[in-house]
Amino acid sequence: MKKNPSIILAIVGLTTCLHAQVEPDAGKWKTWFIPSVETYRLPKPGPWKEEVSQIASRQKTMDSVALQQVMYWNAGTPGYRWQRMMQNIWMNDTSYNGALANMLLSVATYDATVAAWDTKYAFNRPRPFAADNQIKALIPKPESPSYPCEHSVAAGVAVGIFSHFYPLLADSVQRMAQRAMDARIMAGVAFPSDTRAGFELGKKIAEKEIEHTKNFLPGKAWDGKRPQGEAYWKGEQPMFPTARHYKTVVLDSSSQFRPGPPPDFAKDMEELKNYKPNFYSMSNAFYWASQPVWEDMLQRKIFEYNLHINPPRAARINAIAAIGMYDGFVACWDAKYTYWGIRPEQYDTTFHPVLFQSPPFPGYPSGHAMIGSIMAELYAYFFPSEKSFFRRKAKEAAESRFHGGIHFRTDNEVALDMGKKVAAAILNKVRSDGADFNLFSK
Repeated sequence: MKKNPSIILAIVGLTTCLHAQVEPDAGKWKTWFIPSVETYRLPKPGPWKEEVSQIASRQKTMDSVALQQVMYWNAGTPGYRWQRMMQNIWMNDTSYNGALANMLLSVATYDATVAAWDTKYAFNRPRPFAADNQIKALIPKPESPSYPCEHSVAAGVAVGIFSHFYPLLADSVQRMAQRAMDARIMAGVAFPSDTRAGFELGKKIAEKEIEHTKNFLPGKAWDGKRPQGEAYWKGEQPMFPTARHYKTVVLDSSSQFRPGPPPDFAKDMEELKNYKPNFYSMSNAFYWASQPVWEDMLQRKIFEYNLHINPPRAARINAIAAIGMYDGFVACWDAKYTYWGIRPEQYDTTFHPVLFQSPPFPGYPSGHAMIGSIMAELYAYFFPSEKSFFRRKAKEAAESRFHGGIHFRTDNEVALDMGKKVAAAILNKVRSDGADFNLFSK
């Protein structure tokens, strides 16, 4: 079997990169909602020798429960557990806060991580396991300075975001954050002072970004006005009718890529009624209707590419994806409530969708198709060798709404085109953030 020199060099280069210092220049990357990370540079840490005995003592008295906590909080990126928690909440949040809360969690985690990296490499404090041989690293050794603790930064952000948007969870999230910080100390990878400093930094930046985005959501309730006529969606209790007035992050406005009005759906309706559902089409419809496919796919790719051990780059990826989700939602809802596009089962009341019941908002354009299109283009930027796979998944997601009988094909095609435009605008901005380097595209 012949050996390919280029592949061997790539593997060696990747291995070398993964064992070098993690993104020492990440403190210079551009942030989203804070103007300068230097404003948030922490004071020089004190001597660490007094803290060694604390860590050594905790390691000696660890039991299986404590070890399980170490492993639990070490899984994935510093923000992984918090993002999974948010994922289970925001999609079911009908209070208008969900889209903004989800976006802010990831963006604030990224901004705070950049700020943390500025402090890390300003002082280069050694990790406890490297500072004293009494302390053992119970997890793979992080390749970055200890101060401040990046997992504690993410915990501080989470406490700030969840406490603000979901105050009933405040006490629970605070206790979870303490467990996360304790886990890093017991793992031998952070001094207690690292965790305290990281938590306060993350919480401070979260609060700053909450203040920065306080006017993103409209202050007025929906006025109840809707167009009259048989050609319009006429469902009861429309969901998020004022989302079109949300302030966007990258787009100039929610209407920047607003498409033209929908056509008469007579031909679309004929195609939909003539389509014969089969096992594949029905399973495709239910799969995309019931699973957080894009969110799960991104976390899986972060693991597959070993980016979970590169907190700044993983945080950047999560932030860009969250902005794509947010701006895409706002742009899509702008079009939905500009045109009030009718759904198939309303256009022809003899038609019965495979998915039984349409979502409680207008159909044109398709939200699934638009978000899928955005995510596919962003993921293709993150992981360019798999761009064909992501784009195929976007088409599959769009087609699932046709398969489910709740969208006309036109809804999907227009949404796919809109999504590409939104993603292009986002990528145009992020390519100048100082971090536009992808090892896997070389």
